[in-house]
Amino acid sequence: MSPSSFVDLDSSATTPVSDRVMAAMLPWFREIYANPGSPNPEGERAKAAVIKARESLAEFLGAETREILFTSGGTESNQAAVRSALRARPERRTLLLSAVEHSSILGLIPDLEREGFKVSVIPAGKDGRIDPGEVSALADNNTALVAVMYVNNETGAINPVEEIGEIAHRAGAFFLCDGVAAVGKIPVDAKTVPADFLSLSGHKIHGPKGTGALFVRKGEAFHPLMPGSQERKRRGGTENVPGIVGLGEAARESREFLLEGPGRLERLRDLLEEGVFSLYPEARRNGPENSSLRAPHMANLCFPGMPAEKILLALVREGIYASMGSACSTGALDPSHVLLSMGLSREAALSSLRFSLPRWTSSGDIDRTLSSLGRILGQGASRRVS
Repeated sequence: MSPSSFVDLDSSATTPVSDRVMAAMLPWFREIYANPGSPNPEGERAKAAVIKARESLAEFLGAETREILFTSGGTESNQAAVRSALRARPERRTLLLSAVEHSSILGLIPDLEREGFKVSVIPAGKDGRIDPGEVSALADNNTALVAVMYVNNETGAINPVEEIGEIAHRAGAFFLCDGVAAVGKIPVDAKTVPADFLSLSGHKIHGPKGTGALFVRKGEAFHPLMPGSQERKRRGGTENVPGIVGLGEAARESREFLLEGPGRLERLRDLLEEGVFSLYPEARRNGPENSSLRAPHMANLCFPGMPAEKILLALVREGIYASMGSACSTGALDPSHVLLSMGLSREAALSSLRFSLPRWTSSGDIDRTLSSLGRILGQGASRRVS
């Protein structure tokens, strides 16, 4: 599955469909193409495939099958959760959203405020994590929803979601945990994370694009974003059977990867960071210093005095792919809102790169990246001196 022509260190943007997932999906495009709602044998086979995928994803997340709602991806899952929470608590008019949330959540703020809701932004610490004390200070009996992501998609910072969820519940609010950057990267167990809603995206775990899921804790009323008869009347529209089958297989494959894979990636990530710090002593890490507080596959590094865009383009010319932050904001000239919320200056934020290692990353990939960075940073340093 590893690309041979380039080094992909941008797996947080997307991942390729794995061989296993592709093989599982293919028959459902043409050989068994029935609608799961059709009252015929082929429809029953499609329905059974959806049920099997739901069981696989539920087992992976430590959930019950009725708690799994299939969606088109993380954005739909997040926005469906926000809207459902507000409809379920109509007397409450305040939302607490962390400053480091994904744009699929923060992008709702203008509309929510026009609708008369008050949105309070929970500040991030210098390490990019959310302090439960900040949540406790803001949550009250008018709070409908608290949204704090499990793992930040730009820095890899792991938030104390267990404690934050308990604080939200003590205030009588729902807790939405965006799990897109966590699921398949670190163990995620719905039994221990007190989330009412937890989102995930298929294309981040070697499943197909356009697939995702929302964990909706049993006993909670859910108000659909798109009404219809499918998904236990929680999401309208004919089920994407090939995509759902693929997501179920991706969950099985991810469960196997989590046995040993994260430790290997962490060692390679550390080698990359150590190499960068040796090549460019001014460089610094954006995110927690403690490795246990950040996802094992991700490094966000600041190169003071070196525009990240220039480093990024130079790396691309050498066949190495990284990013300046979330792919959902690629093309924007503004610095990362995540890094700014951590207290970085605009200049520092625009001098920062995100490296996110895919599962197949090898020590050779890290060596090749450091060799290229050595040339790029050396040239940049020479120009600065001259």
